[in-house]
Amino acid sequence: MLAPRTLKILGALLAAFVLLGLPAYVGPGFLEPLGAYVVIVPVMSVYAFHAIGIPGLLEHQGHCSWGMCSPTAVGYVFLVAFWLPAFWLLAWGLAYLTSRR
Repeated sequence: MLAPRTLKILGALLAAFVLLGLPAYVGPGFLEPLGAYVVIVPVMSVYAFHAIGIPGLLEHQGHCSWGMCSPTAVGYVFLVAFWLPAFWLLAWGLAYLTSRR
């Protein structure tokens, strides 16, 4: 589970996520939509978790009139606590599938 191969793959996955999502915030305008697709899945998942009933993830308990409420600090911590193990499980699976026996 914590083998060096798994940690290397996890580092590569996280680096790829950051590098692919970076144009959404910095860089030329024509690359912004591509980076936004990478970033939007984890960020929008907080709204799915709020919809299934996990409280405290959105400001004003999700009642923001016409706009979408932004995640609270607890919401961002929850996202990291959810997606980091998800990336780790993906890295573990990839290390298992690509190992030579």
